[in-house]
Amino acid sequence: MFVHLRLHTEFSIVDGTTRIDDAVARAAADGQPALAITDFNNLFGGIKFYKAARAAGVKPLLGAELQLAGLDDAAGAVGVPATTPQTPPRVLVLVQHHRGYLNLCELLARAWTRGVVRDQAFVQWAWLQELSDGLILLSGAAAGPVGQALLAGDQARAADLALRLARAFPHRFYLEVQRAGRPADEPHVQAAAALAARLGLPVVATHPIQFLRPDDFEAHEARVCIAEGDILANPRRVRRFTREQYFKSAAEMAALFADLPSALANAVEIARRCNLTLTLGKPRLPDFPIPPVDGRQLDTEAYFRHVARQGLEERLVQLYPDEAERAAQRPRYLQRLAFELDTIVQMGFPGYFLIVSDFIQWAKNNGCPVGPGRGSGAGSLVAYALKITDLDPLRYNLLFERFLNPERVSMPDFDIDFCQENRDRVIDYVKGKYGKEAVSQIATFGTMAARAAIRDVGRVLDFAYGFCDGISKLVPNKPGLSVTLQYPPNPKPEGDKNHYAIEMEPQLAERIAREEEVRQLIELAQKLEGITRNVGMHAGGVLIAPGKLTDFCPLYQQPGSDATVSQYDKDDVEAVGLVKFDFLGLATLTILELAKTFIIERHPEQRDFAFERITLDDPATYRLFQEGRTEAVFQFESRGMQAMLRDAKPSRLEDLIALNALYRPGPMDLIPSFVARKHGREPVEYPHPLLEPVLAETYGIMVYQEQVMQVAQVLGGYSLGGADLLRRAMGKKKPEEMAKHREIFRAGAAKNGIDQAKADEVFDLMEKFAGYGFNKSHAAAYSVLAYYTAWLKVHYPAEFFCANMTVEIDNTDKLKVLVEDAQALGLRFEGPDINRGVYRFEPVGERDIRYGLGAIKGTGQQAIDAIVAARHGRGGGPHGQRTGPFASLFDFCARIDRTRVNKRTVEALIKAGAFDGIERNRAALLASLDRAFEWAATLEANACQGGLFDEFGAGAGSGNEPPPLADALPWTVKERLGHEKAALGFYFSGHLFDEVEAEVRRFVKVRLSDVVDSREPFLVAGIVSDLRVINGQRGKVALFTLDDKSAVLEAVADEAVLANQRAVLKDDELVVAQVLAQPDRFSGGLRLKVQQLWDLPAARCRFGKFLRIVVAEHAPDIATLVREYPPRREASEVGEWVRALPVRVWLWRPYARCELQLDERAQFYPSDAALARWMAQAHERRVEVVYE
Repeated sequence: MFVHLRLHTEFSIVDGTTRIDDAVARAAADGQPALAITDFNNLFGGIKFYKAARAAGVKPLLGAELQLAGLDDAAGAVGVPATTPQTPPRVLVLVQHHRGYLNLCELLARAWTRGVVRDQAFVQWAWLQELSDGLILLSGAAAGPVGQALLAGDQARAADLALRLARAFPHRFYLEVQRAGRPADEPHVQAAAALAARLGLPVVATHPIQFLRPDDFEAHEARVCIAEGDILANPRRVRRFTREQYFKSAAEMAALFADLPSALANAVEIARRCNLTLTLGKPRLPDFPIPPVDGRQLDTEAYFRHVARQGLEERLVQLYPDEAERAAQRPRYLQRLAFELDTIVQMGFPGYFLIVSDFIQWAKNNGCPVGPGRGSGAGSLVAYALKITDLDPLRYNLLFERFLNPERVSMPDFDIDFCQENRDRVIDYVKGKYGKEAVSQIATFGTMAARAAIRDVGRVLDFAYGFCDGISKLVPNKPGLSVTLQYPPNPKPEGDKNHYAIEMEPQLAERIAREEEVRQLIELAQKLEGITRNVGMHAGGVLIAPGKLTDFCPLYQQPGSDATVSQYDKDDVEAVGLVKFDFLGLATLTILELAKTFIIERHPEQRDFAFERITLDDPATYRLFQEGRTEAVFQFESRGMQAMLRDAKPSRLEDLIALNALYRPGPMDLIPSFVARKHGREPVEYPHPLLEPVLAETYGIMVYQEQVMQVAQVLGGYSLGGADLLRRAMGKKKPEEMAKHREIFRAGAAKNGIDQAKADEVFDLMEKFAGYGFNKSHAAAYSVLAYYTAWLKVHYPAEFFCANMTVEIDNTDKLKVLVEDAQALGLRFEGPDINRGVYRFEPVGERDIRYGLGAIKGTGQQAIDAIVAARHGRGGGPHGQRTGPFASLFDFCARIDRTRVNKRTVEALIKAGAFDGIERNRAALLASLDRAFEWAATLEANACQGGLFDEFGAGAGSGNEPPPLADALPWTVKERLGHEKAALGFYFSGHLFDEVEAEVRRFVKVRLSDVVDSREPFLVAGIVSDLRVINGQRGKVALFTLDDKSAVLEAVADEAVLANQRAVLKDDELVVAQVLAQPDRFSGGLRLKVQQLWDLPAARCRFGKFLRIVVAEHAPDIATLVREYPPRREASEVGEWVRALPVRVWLWRPYARCELQLDERAQFYPSDAALARWMAQAHERRVEVVYE
């Protein structure tokens, strides 16, 4: 018998490829009674391992390999021991019982929060002594402090260290020996055995498992190289592992240590001594401090009921200002409140509601906007009364049982949206209230997905990036579809839901069979696919513990970060009893708050403005939805959503809620029927007359999960709690469970006089809808936010766009869309201006927006704040005390703090046009930039030396007069717009299409804004952007956007087009294209399928009839011009193309006018340069290409 006491799983992150389930299965199959998990400096996989081992009948041993420091430092200061600077010693600890588990959690937490040196976590010897209770210590074999001393030949030091460790862990310290094929192993075994005999210490045999099977060694080495940024073939790479470090059987270990039977026996003995039992699945809430009420101290339940009733009365006053109506409505609210309160108390969750209500109230009272609700929590009236949510669940028929089911005991789970900018303030409040040691965020573990595994493995194999990238892109990447690299089993087991890349992409299978490098790459990537690669932080999860977090789990802190997270993921923290609270950041709330700030600043009469006071029936707002003008409207931004809104023409919030729920895969097919029924084009039918009250608001269509529950209640006689269990069962699609529910539903329906056939028909309908029905509470809460944003867009458009653009200030693609949308609505923009602008976008006037300087690439808030400060006399330059507008580039450079505003920042400001107010010639400004900085530096040096000049730099002889601007020709329109795009991310003061539009429109009649779905080819033109060429299933494909100012559309050109016309496609260049327009199922809009491409000169040849040149007294040298710009001949699959334009001369004389048609030799290639030459020789520059 043998027990493995050392195991690095995939959760060691930097090494180890063993997957927990595989290791446990191997131990069970080998008859090993126990198994330890001892990942490096962590317990990331501890709970998953504990559960898996218990389920397999294997005793789980929890432990960790620790990196030790401070053995030679009496003070115990953090640091690497001076005697082993290159290889810090490691030891192994194993948990005996619950106290040992708590101590290991504390040790690991200290290592990551207080013991990090050069990105490595160390456990101090002083901490290990302090927290040794309940832990067994193994010496760390050759890598431990005793082993290092033995191998260094220092017997005295080895003995001293061994005795110190033994005294700190009385009867719990073992000298550890290993035989894993490493050069130092055998010398260490002999020296350690001798030392053990001399000191009377026990020896234990361990095996450092890093991977499962011998043939996993290369995959393990690849994983190590990925973590260390190395390549497998590097001859200088330190090779710390051997092929022997696989999961050896008990028989193999017995043979390996036949000479040390006591070392084998001690491994089993240690396993017997470790008896940790964890209580899992029992939630532990922190105690909520109950304030006195009217001088009385209430218990938690009484206080909970008191504040809920009080809060409901406040809500009723808001909902029903008329006292008589309020009195009439109150009974149904009180009845619902009583039911919810009793349920919450019975399930033991009053404290949870009070905790959530408390931090939400703090947020609302301290300028941290909170969303009206999210998820099923909006269905609770108690949550509404406690101001957790802001949606009346009775008004919108939302169900409490969808949130908290009295027939299924599980923790309630409020997802709370906070303003992104202020979320951390709320978390800080919680830390202050419950103690920093009781609050943390939650770890997440990133894994190697199929494509990433190919790229990572390719890098460590030293394969060319392009080769690996090309292979990775053969792996299908479809939203919502998890695709694996593994070979499909043959035969496939029933119910196999895996999607195999090799089946889905024949080209991948072909290349694996044909190319050895591809096969090697894929087979190595297969072994690493899905393995844990890194540690992250959960987007919203926050833990609040009833005391120290380390009483439940260890903590982790990413090196360089001060954010503490649990070492367990969200499932495992809940398993050990910690309660997760979701603090989610929502940018829409930041936008609403900033818009509110603008409104209050600009409209004094709106100083009490609050979104909660907006009526939800504003006709102008619904008109915006009906027109589909919902760019930047929360949840309704996509083109597909906009098209749906134009069809549906929503007229009430219930319509928005339904459309929000329907617009997703699955129920999307119901939208046409929903729209037709709403507008009377299709009759509204109900599965049964009893269901009309349930389905009337959605025109007889089951849209929500709550409706499925209500149908089960009304027809099948279920309670709502039971109906929620039915809904969950339908979602899981377990046949045996569904059969039981079908019988229950039939019986309930029979009591309502419904025959079995009809009952089965309705049950089947419910089952279908339950699969994709949406949570109405969530849709309702988010539709309220959508309505708020749309209302703002209608009534305060400048404030709305400024808020959106400020939040998106670093996203130039989004800014471009917002600018275009604002301009389409009639808003005007002031360009960037160093004398007026600030970091954010600002509304000026009713429909004007001042561009935010922070949106200029290469600036940043620090630099912009410094510029604004300099305008107000708080600059850092030699003239930094001056106030008022900057008079020139030189004045600007003399007043700013040049340590915060560098030359690159000023260059970006010039390119963006921010200096246009003081000098229009941007080329001259840019050419003078070095001169201006040097002049400002000279001024500063003179000031430091006590130069004799006044604060205005006057005095002709002092050398303080600014030099003149450099001479430079102004940029052409194309140059100016190109620099603008570099600085702003898009063309702002004009458009590249402007210069060619007049000519192009003479033969391209269709604007992009007028494109409709068409199977007939037509011509379009526009400026190319976002060009990328990818490897598609049928060869290379070019994806790009085409922009003609009227609209921007996606376009795709296949390999056949690219074969002849790839050179035509360039970012920021004009193309003319013959296309088909097809629906784009991803965007919901249209996509152009390109059949043929031309640049403008080629288009002149293809669509122009001739060039007309007007001549007067002096005839041009036509022969020379034709010779310099001869026709172009281009090969194609269908033969040779001759690209040329014939010439006609229009002779202009005072006494006669005539047109001369020259012979076929007078043909030339009409490039822009050629036309410029023709124009120079024409009468009054009159040259034109005639198209019709």
